[in-house]
Amino acid sequence: MTIPTTQAVTADARATTEALATAPKPNPRGRSLGARFGASFAMFRNGKSITGLCILGFFVLVAVFGDLLAPYGPLEKDFTALRQAPSAAHLLGTTHMGEDVLSQLIYGTRGVLVVGFLAGVFATIIAVAIGVTAGYVSGFTSESLSALTNVFLVIPGLPLMIIVASQYDDPSLFLIAGVLALTGWAWGGRVLRAQTMSLRNRDFVQAAKANGESLFRIITVEMLPNLTAIIASSFVGTVTAAVLGLTTLAFIGVIPITNLNWGTILFWAQQNGAFPDFWWWYVPAGVCIALLGVALSLINFGIDEYVNPRLRSAGERARALRKRGIKPGASVTAVRTEAVTRARTTPTTDRPDTTDPERAGATER
Repeated sequence: MTIPTTQAVTADARATTEALATAPKPNPRGRSLGARFGASFAMFRNGKSITGLCILGFFVLVAVFGDLLAPYGPLEKDFTALRQAPSAAHLLGTTHMGEDVLSQLIYGTRGVLVVGFLAGVFATIIAVAIGVTAGYVSGFTSESLSALTNVFLVIPGLPLMIIVASQYDDPSLFLIAGVLALTGWAWGGRVLRAQTMSLRNRDFVQAAKANGESLFRIITVEMLPNLTAIIASSFVGTVTAAVLGLTTLAFIGVIPITNLNWGTILFWAQQNGAFPDFWWWYVPAGVCIALLGVALSLINFGIDEYVNPRLRSAGERARALRKRGIKPGASVTAVRTEAVTRARTTPTTDRPDTTDPERAGATER
């Protein structure tokens, strides 16, 4: 048996390094449109993001096709079935006025998603405009925008939402979304400011400034693509906060009953003594709120894994191990090189016995 020497291993390593150095490198600009499109959505390839997107997609379909899915009208009354438990006629039971709970739940999904996503869009636009500008510029403008962000960070959101929303007898969904966005943009703006400050001294930004590029083009073309994942994470977090804020306003009675949503269902259940006997009146709405929050959290976890290089590499390594049939949580993996395996299987008569002083001395001589 021949064991490779150190010189041979070094020569092979040198040859491999030279081959890799001379090999043609892939050109990212030469990738197909489908490959670049898929790379843009790489954050949604893990199991958490896919699960969250499936749950969110289900609620979106319910909101879009609610008129077709609801068996009854949301305020249609059946006085022969008051506070009836779930049955074949009413799958989720009825209210104290004989209204079908399932129909109210389906119709309420649309208002929750519309307000949540509108508030997320408005808050993200404000956060990007103020946070990125405050992070890139310097001097009085940066300090003023930073102070404005800090003020909105410490303002209690719920009391402000109650005060603004209570000034209108029948606030529209746009107004409610605007109030929620006004109280929810500061956290995203603070994170974007910090990340922009770490990017403004990079070489590609300095090169754009040296070429005389305008401030608007530097922010939109050079910086925003590098902040896409953080902006997406901020958007998802704002939508989650807006959904919780909307249901809270509806539950405490600030939003009129004409704006039907899951919080309105909980409000009427609480006002008419549904707790705890008539569980079918309030449990489905609470479950829907929890499921939507879980879906948005899972999407946020997936985005966070994509943003954080350590989490991304750990996730890719775990998925690669699963494809090979190896559990990622295994603490020890036995690895043996071919040379060591052959050396251990060689008969003991072919190797010098180092325990015998005479044989060891003969070997050395």
